[in-house]
Amino acid sequence: MAVDARTTRRMSVGVRKYLGELIARLPAAAPDLRCVPIGRGENFGVSEQLGLPLAIVRSGARLVHFPTTYAPLLRPRPYVVTIHDLIHLRYAALFGRSAALHYRFVGVPLARAARRLIVGDERTIADCEALLGARPERCRVVPLGYDPELLEAREPLVAEQPFLFYAGNHKPHKNLGTLFAAWAAIAPQRTIDLRITGNADPGIAQRYWRQRGRLIFSGHLTPAELHRHYRAALAYVHPALSEGFGIPMLEAAVVGTPVIASAGAIPSIVRPYAWIFDPSDVGALTALLDEVVRDPTPFAARAAEGARPLQAYTWDRFAAGTAAVYREVIECS
Repeated sequence: MAVDARTTRRMSVGVRKYLGELIARLPAAAPDLRCVPIGRGENFGVSEQLGLPLAIVRSGARLVHFPTTYAPLLRPRPYVVTIHDLIHLRYAALFGRSAALHYRFVGVPLARAARRLIVGDERTIADCEALLGARPERCRVVPLGYDPELLEAREPLVAEQPFLFYAGNHKPHKNLGTLFAAWAAIAPQRTIDLRITGNADPGIAQRYWRQRGRLIFSGHLTPAELHRHYRAALAYVHPALSEGFGIPMLEAAVVGTPVIASAGAIPSIVRPYAWIFDPSDVGALTALLDEVVRDPTPFAARAAEGARPLQAYTWDRFAAGTAAVYREVIECS
């Protein structure tokens, strides 16, 4: 069993986390399978197009796992591929022409010839059918996970005021303008900060302003710092137009923090315990944020209800679920 273990500059933080946890946990999750990490170099180079196929053949693997759509044009079969999301196709206007060309010549043929498509959430299955032409019966849902260290007791984050929290990048599909506008529109008598990861943007801070609250850019947070933010936040808010899964929403929910997320972003396993809004509706998000600041008790109660069942979704469970897909394909080959 060979896994393309390259980490490249084109991979997001979430995809790097996915691959790292998979490689680290497969030996314990699947002792019956000999999983060999292979590959080196960046995307679209000689190492990918020639070196990777050669390494796969030399490994003697019965099955290959491509964890992204960045794969060689010549692919030894059989293989499975992970489709994290199809945001570049659903919202093509937000991305360059190169993304469309990649999917046309690499992503679509890769998906259609795969024995199985591994997706993190059931929502992605419909996109695979509509945008890739992949049959739904070949898709397997394997939810992503969280690190059990998240549950360890830590010194609480000391914040001067109550705050809402968002963790992630600032790309256009993250729809942060809706979050900023909704936060700024919360009833003026409420005292509430908004903390987001990433570097400071003075222009944004000037445009969105509250008399009784601050927009705080927290920079890059270590996992321990991120965990402290989840626990201290009044609510975790995720306004993205779409997500393949959305690890921060699971992490926040696991520690009992209320999750407020757009309908296109929320993981299906988190949805029953979260509050949902249309990502284009600033007013709807404003109303939810105002409500949680005014009376957080019912939000905290529903979040507490979901924390225990969601704690089952560890990275070990994810690795075991992925290994089950491997076995299915190998047994049918």
